[in-house]
Amino acid sequence: MYEKNQNFSFDPATVDAMLVSHAHMDHSGNIPNLVKKGFKGPVYATPPTVDLCQLMLRDSAHLQKKDIDWVNRIRAKHHQPPMEPLYSMDDAEESLHYFQPVEYDKSFEVIPGVQVTFKEAGHILGSACILFEINEKGRRIEMGFTGDLGRAGMPILRDPVILRELDALIIESTYGNRSHDPISDAGEEMAKTIREVAAAGGKIIIPAFAIGRTQELIYMLHKLYDQNRIPEIPVFIDSPLAVHATDVFRKYAAYYDREAFRIFLAQHNDPFAFQMLKYVESTEESKRLNGLAFPHIIISASGMAEGGRILHHLANNIENPKTLILFVGFAAKETLARKIMDGNETVKIFGEEHRVKARVKILQNFSAHGDRRDIIEYVKMSSPAKLKNLFLVHGEPDQAIPLRDAFQSMGYQNVQYPVLNEKVMI
Repeated sequence: MYEKNQNFSFDPATVDAMLVSHAHMDHSGNIPNLVKKGFKGPVYATPPTVDLCQLMLRDSAHLQKKDIDWVNRIRAKHHQPPMEPLYSMDDAEESLHYFQPVEYDKSFEVIPGVQVTFKEAGHILGSACILFEINEKGRRIEMGFTGDLGRAGMPILRDPVILRELDALIIESTYGNRSHDPISDAGEEMAKTIREVAAAGGKIIIPAFAIGRTQELIYMLHKLYDQNRIPEIPVFIDSPLAVHATDVFRKYAAYYDREAFRIFLAQHNDPFAFQMLKYVESTEESKRLNGLAFPHIIISASGMAEGGRILHHLANNIENPKTLILFVGFAAKETLARKIMDGNETVKIFGEEHRVKARVKILQNFSAHGDRRDIIEYVKMSSPAKLKNLFLVHGEPDQAIPLRDAFQSMGYQNVQYPVLNEKVMI
């Protein structure tokens, strides 16, 4: 993965401009390296995405420095040459100068002959689907790019805007062969889980992405507390990045959906603050959480448990049968979160073997990615006669290939699941 991120199959200096769908690291995290390798064009994104990327890219550079220092200490013991991080803090800061904010629904010319419009994707704050209107040699094409496609009815966020009657579409397929539990059931599932664990005197550890998922959880827990559906136990947000990201969410309240406005903003009530909620920033505070003997909830990054403070909480609690490790999002293959979710009896944390004695539960309601039905309904808004090119991306083969087969059976002719570096004609 390091080599793949370090080396590009193209010359970044030849790229005219960049369009960022949203701030998650798998969509924005290598921008400083692109700039470092010669990219000097504008980076367009919605205003919330610009602000969130400022946090994410600085945090990424900081974590890379810490990680590479640790790796190089090990390499030095084996008389191996030191490695370099993908990029430094200076590289991250330099890349931020190229960002240009563009609001939803404001069309602009990204290069001659190509108009671009950002539309609400409903995935995280500021996430965008992108409409391309391409005019070349008297031919006009409308192409869509979904980025990460959200779901209707998610907390805080507005519903995704569907791009219709396209000539070409690049659509994600993360859950192309899976159905989610209804979002409407998420609150009761969460409340029931908290009541059970609290009654048994246990604690709940929730790995969660610092941007998006953490704010959704805070929002839901706030509602449950206000409705007296869960006991008054402390909730700790143990992620400095999540703390700062939540401030960005507060700044962009105008981007919330109607429910968030009606329940919280219209009452001058901060959705991300309530009596039992505590934001943890210092390392010392984080360490003290391990000594708490009463029921509580810890929400910490990263969501896939591949880095961050969540690793310390898992290391200290994974062998405690009274602890519940609660997963509320996607975890890629080979990540620590996925290994725990898949039922591995032992896992390695910081290089040490741990037996998984804690209870493990997965709530499927929270996914910020559309499922098979959402993806199919999105594509159906462009008829097979009109949509001549359909590309399935951002999905593992077991999700994308059955989805491809489904679209072909519906009459869509040119459905592709492209591989890395494959070139296609539209």
